[in-house]
Amino acid sequence: MIAAKAVAFGEALTPGFKDYQIQVKKNAQALAQALVDKGYKICTGGTDNHSMLVDLRTKFPELTGKVAEAALVAADITANKNMVPFDDRSAFQTSGLRLGTPAITTRGAKELLMGEIAELIDTVLHAPEDEAVITSVRTKVNDIMKDYPMFAW
Repeated sequence: MIAAKAVAFGEALTPGFKDYQIQVKKNAQALAQALVDKGYKICTGGTDNHSMLVDLRTKFPELTGKVAEAALVAADITANKNMVPFDDRSAFQTSGLRLGTPAITTRGAKELLMGEIAELIDTVLHAPEDEAVITSVRTKVNDIMKDYPMFAW
């Protein structure tokens, strides 16, 4: 644990780490805005950090976070189900999704890609049980990500 903390603190001291964190935040703000533009509700109205909580009830009242998470993960888009304020579903079902941008930023993505990511998310959430849609989105995701190697930052 001590060694892991030392490595993390050492990385945080590098000049590029601040630039990376600024880009993570820019990407999160761009993704949140792209989702808002598509009719999604972001619980805080946007984000000023690396993540956002999407309330699915506004756009898809019947869609649970559990189903949405499974569909997105099947399409190779990482997301986590999450409860939202005043959620009437249990923590096992939820009415929300948590999305973040550190991983995509680490791969070199910038704000322009966030609109495309929002479009792919929206496509899956419109048909979360349609295997053809999920397969099509997964193919697009993997095609896009060929240009973004692991640990590009």
